[in-house]
Amino acid sequence: MKISIDLDLCQGHSVCLGEAPEVFDVVDQDEGYPQVKVLLENPPEALREKVMKAARYCPNNVITVLEDQ
Repeated sequence: MKISIDLDLCQGHSVCLGEAPEVFDVVDQDEGYPQVKVLLENPPEALREKVMKAARYCPNNVITVLEDQ
């Protein structure tokens, strides 16, 4: 799987960090909202459930999980 983030919509609520801290971080920006930073763009299958929860519960729906082809 591969993770894609829409940074234009991210407001740094940190829900993803709470669900999958191995995969996501939230960093302060010089201007505007904090934003998610992907630590593992291609996380291992063992983290799938956590990644899917992070995407599902993101308040702004900025996380997309793409399947490897």
